[in-house]
Amino acid sequence: MTQNDFLNGRVRLWQPKDGYRAGVDPVLLAASIEARAGERVLELGCGAGAAFLCLAARVPGLVFHAVEIQSAYAELARRNVEENGADATIWEADLTALPETLRQFQFHHVLANPPYFDRTASTRAQDAGRDVAMGEATPLADWVAVAAKRLAPKGTATFIHRAERLPELLSLMGAHLGSLEVLPLQARLGRAAGLVLVRGKKGGRADFQLHAPVTLHDGAAHLRDGESYSAKIRAVLRDGAALPFG
Repeated sequence: MTQNDFLNGRVRLWQPKDGYRAGVDPVLLAASIEARAGERVLELGCGAGAAFLCLAARVPGLVFHAVEIQSAYAELARRNVEENGADATIWEADLTALPETLRQFQFHHVLANPPYFDRTASTRAQDAGRDVAMGEATPLADWVAVAAKRLAPKGTATFIHRAERLPELLSLMGAHLGSLEVLPLQARLGRAAGLVLVRGKKGGRADFQLHAPVTLHDGAAHLRDGESYSAKIRAVLRDGAALPFG
């Protein structure tokens, strides 16, 4: 087990030494949520809690619920909630079979970083925790449907996913949500986007928006040791800055 700093130590996260470990993706997801104090937020598949805890550090006064199917990660999330002083309830559950109590709530925001890889077309990870986190056992359609169902009117659902899954994700979200927006994330200037942030609104009627890509790293290639994050992304990862869609 290791304890790692996020947002320059504003969030301290216990996570397994081996297996799935949070990287920058949940931090970018958290930075994109346009939440305000007093609102309720649900994270589906929270792992050890990196995303919602980073959001809690940026926007005080939010009330969180988070769902995690793996017992070990749910326990870590509870420990991390306590040690970081967040207002959060962790539910150990399959997102397709949420507890009745949780199903009574509606949320202003739902966020999720679903497993990226289709298990039928990828190699399983040796570590069971990492395999569940990265390999899609629950179909993406279920993630989207559950997120949409848990939203209050005008609430937003935001996903981070691999760019090649964007057509599928847009199709699924369009069946439940409106006002869809996509923020592409490219590793370096001139490269194709590898990740996308996608947001939809319950009852939204605005036209679809494809925003200009955000570049994660400076320079055309990684030429030196150490990090090369752009100033914008460095502010997100180190200072807890927001990452707005527009």
